[in-house]
Amino acid sequence: MAVERLNSEEVNPEFPENGFVATEKASSGVLRSYDESVAPYLGGFGKYQKQLILLTWIPALFIGYSQNSDSLLLAQPGYTCKSAAVSVGNRTINPVSYVNTTNGSRTAYVHGNDSSNDIKNADCLCNDRKYNISIGLVQNVVTKWNLVCDSTWKVHIAKFSLLVGLIFGYLVMGVLADWFGRQPVLIISVIFMLIFGLTVALSVNVTMFSTLRFFEGFCLAGIILSLYVMRIEICDPGNRFMMTMVASFIALLGQLLLPGLAALCRDWQILQAVIICPFILMIAFICIFPESLRWLLATQQYEKSKSLILHITKKNSVDTETDVKEIMPELERELTKKPKKTCIVKMVGTRNLWKNILVLCVNSLTGFGIHHCFARSMMKNKWENTTASHNNDIHNNMMLSNFYADYYTMAGIAVASCLAMCPAVGFMGRRGGLLMFMILTALASLLQLGFLNLIGKYNLHHDTDLKETINRKFSIAFSIIGMFSSHAVGSLSIFFCAEITPTVIRGGGLGLVLASAGFGMLTAPIMELHNQKGYFLHHVIFACCTLICIICILLLPESRHQNLPETISDGEGYMRQPLLPPKKGGEQPLLLTNSELKDYSGIHETPVRHAASSESNTANVVKSS
Repeated sequence: MAVERLNSEEVNPEFPENGFVATEKASSGVLRSYDESVAPYLGGFGKYQKQLILLTWIPALFIGYSQNSDSLLLAQPGYTCKSAAVSVGNRTINPVSYVNTTNGSRTAYVHGNDSSNDIKNADCLCNDRKYNISIGLVQNVVTKWNLVCDSTWKVHIAKFSLLVGLIFGYLVMGVLADWFGRQPVLIISVIFMLIFGLTVALSVNVTMFSTLRFFEGFCLAGIILSLYVMRIEICDPGNRFMMTMVASFIALLGQLLLPGLAALCRDWQILQAVIICPFILMIAFICIFPESLRWLLATQQYEKSKSLILHITKKNSVDTETDVKEIMPELERELTKKPKKTCIVKMVGTRNLWKNILVLCVNSLTGFGIHHCFARSMMKNKWENTTASHNNDIHNNMMLSNFYADYYTMAGIAVASCLAMCPAVGFMGRRGGLLMFMILTALASLLQLGFLNLIGKYNLHHDTDLKETINRKFSIAFSIIGMFSSHAVGSLSIFFCAEITPTVIRGGGLGLVLASAGFGMLTAPIMELHNQKGYFLHHVIFACCTLICIICILLLPESRHQNLPETISDGEGYMRQPLLPPKKGGEQPLLLTNSELKDYSGIHETPVRHAASSESNTANVVKSS
């Protein structure tokens, strides 16, 4: 009986043991190993693949425009009350001018000798304001609907809308990309992006604007995710990282060019239309951009795979007669199989895969979340150096120069971070580079929180001005270092996840990490909505998270020069290796190798199988005797 039960279990391997997902039955070793078998048959990273990569780079410029449009559309302008004076109770208050920074703080310039309490009371009583945007636009969303004073919270809600739309879009579109394919998600996202994006420019009130921005962010997430996944799946192991970094540089170029584009458009509605209209070119992707062949083979859609393989070999001028590994004959034998698609939910039943994705989610959340802390600290210290002026032209020019200084400083730090990632990741690998940048982030954060309080505590306690000057300079330096390293942490976590997540659930896994990054970015408008209250605690929490992440990064595998996993069982086979190779030739590794994974998983060595094996041996002995 035990032998019969054992045989039935082997015939039906879909029943899991030990509470974990059973190992998937491979359809074919040749078709399953895309990087080793299929890609060389297609001509490697040939001319056709390079053309497709180029097509994924072009939309990155438009994506850079859309992701950073809030900094101009919702910029808080400076303003001056046109009235000669404002009456507050029985008193008459002189007009006040306000200059707003890029991080939402505001500086008041009084045209007289009124107190700060008088300024606060007179702020919301002025009904006739003269706005001074001075960022290339004559009018934006804030000035169109007077979103100042008691209506300032509506600006923060509008900022929420795009980010929340991106978060939900990453989660939903990632699952859809795994189920229906990368190309359908891309095309549908582009079409609805055009509809909602152009409708945003026709908004009649801030409520309509915020609602449509949510759906615009939802569709933008589908475009970002599908392009990212297809770019990873097209490239060979040696070119994946550099091809992704080029796309990042193009997106940063869009961020750098956006203020100049705003200066040409002059009006926020025209700017919004100009940002969205180039996505019309992506409709042509229906005809010229195919579905991911790697995903088609991983999901056993062999009919479509066959036609696409023939198309690629023709484009690359490959001699199909020299089919050493017999790709096409094997494909012909597998044509009768039904497609097999996988949902991201199956990740929960794995041993290692879910832990890897969870670690990268926490890393991306921490990287983008603490980035705002460093940015806010840098902007605050820069504006503390600003001196008040009673001349409108002077503080208008000051507002203009500070906006561009802040904007391009943050963009420049992002560019420098991406430039530093290239040699760092090339030399130390994905895990080593991520660990290095996370350590830099933790050091910058802890030094900014603790070390600055000790400067001058004993030696400079009599010279308050010198102490504040030194604190301010060190704070700016640590903020720049922190922004530099935290941007690298977030970007590298996203790329790392795209490499170690299996093809069958790569969209869902990448969507989780991108959504975590969106949650980190969401902390910025949340803090602004609460007028930066709790900022110090916010920074302390993320500083503690960096220490936890440093430990967790050591648990990740190294994916440099490794083939992409195709199935969940392949993803489980990504075991972490020591950071440093063993010094002695005879030294045994501390961790199991991929060939020993089945024994480690315990799937084939359970008490049930031991009992069945022992009874079977006993029966054989009795029979032989």
